[in-house]
Amino acid sequence: EKPENPVTTHFEFGGVLGAPFMLLTLPLTTYALYFLCPNAAHCSVLELPPLPSLSSLFSVEALGVFVAWFALQVLLYNVLPGDVGEGLPIKRLGDKRLKYKFNGLNALYASLVLYLAVVYLGLLPVVFVYDQFVPLLSAAILFSFALSVYLYARSFRPAALLAEGGNSGHPIYDFFIGRELNPRIGAFDLKYFCELRPGLIGWMLINFSLAVKQYTLHGSLTNSMMLVCAFQGWYVYDALLSEPAILSTMDIVQDGFGFMLAFGDLAWVPFVYSLQARYLVDNPVNLSWPHFFAVIAVQALGYTIFRGANGQKDAFRRNPSDPALAHLKTLQTKRGTALLVSGWWGYARHINYLGDLLMGLAWCLPTGFGTPLTYFYFIYFAILLIHRDRRDDHNCAHKYGEDWEKYKKLVPYRILPYVY
Repeated sequence: EKPENPVTTHFEFGGVLGAPFMLLTLPLTTYALYFLCPNAAHCSVLELPPLPSLSSLFSVEALGVFVAWFALQVLLYNVLPGDVGEGLPIKRLGDKRLKYKFNGLNALYASLVLYLAVVYLGLLPVVFVYDQFVPLLSAAILFSFALSVYLYARSFRPAALLAEGGNSGHPIYDFFIGRELNPRIGAFDLKYFCELRPGLIGWMLINFSLAVKQYTLHGSLTNSMMLVCAFQGWYVYDALLSEPAILSTMDIVQDGFGFMLAFGDLAWVPFVYSLQARYLVDNPVNLSWPHFFAVIAVQALGYTIFRGANGQKDAFRRNPSDPALAHLKTLQTKRGTALLVSGWWGYARHINYLGDLLMGLAWCLPTGFGTPLTYFYFIYFAILLIHRDRRDDHNCAHKYGEDWEKYKKLVPYRILPYVY
């Protein structure tokens, strides 16, 4: 049955002109972050690095490793046991709920065991990721483009449910933003899979490889590297531990699956988010004990806010009548749904973003203050979350009408209570 697919009238990210700009600049940014700081001898935003040779950007071996890694994650998703749950109801499909398998932690454990086995058997050196970082990045970018072409082509099937923001009729824009909401091959949901598996688990293994490289170069691990790997490793573990919570996020509920998410999941997350660990390989930093514990405090505060707020939101969306949530105040809307106006969500409309930002800052602080490059993640993420907050505000104003204005009076702050 052909679903109702409204034509997109509101454009994001600069619209028709912004999409090709983003398609070009996002991959270039990932390369720039590497070549502006490839080693200890050269790490400055004030000096332009020499142009790399084409041969240094690509290798068949790296492409093969990346494709094999993606295929392994597909296999693990399909063969490992896991609970099956349902996503949020999709109104344009008569409140149908799609089913998802939750076996992310099992995939993480299996990946770690297989990675160690590959290294032990000598099939790949443990420092392969560091030595082949740029070719692996290129492989991820090429794979993201290829996957996006497939996703765009399949979105023209008559039965495809399109994202409300990705059906503009402008090919490049729709290719970038994503046309189809939940592209599936049978029960295998491509968007859900890519959100949590190849890039996220890969990020943890990249950091592990970089830590080993630091040890082989300097004979020891710095406490700064330990913190970065521990914080980011816990972030990955926690995301997979709370796997069902992703089903209520904007990426799953609202955004189509196109280049924006495919590139973000497969290339941006593992190769940009590992910037701090890569920097510390060649620029070891040993933190003083006050600095060390101060960074842990920032991380702990951020995680408390992030997990507490997201857990509360997900529980409420899944079962608003849960007795454990009876103490929370809500605003009943004319759509028949309720909005939280107390608990974590009484402090700010996106209080979870504050937790995310504090954790992001804690990942950067262990690198010291030798270069602003290692703080790229925090700066970029602040811009991204502020933009995402604005997107959500626009969508909710359209969705709830005057009820949204009432809600904003009850919860006046966006991200940072009493400030913004």
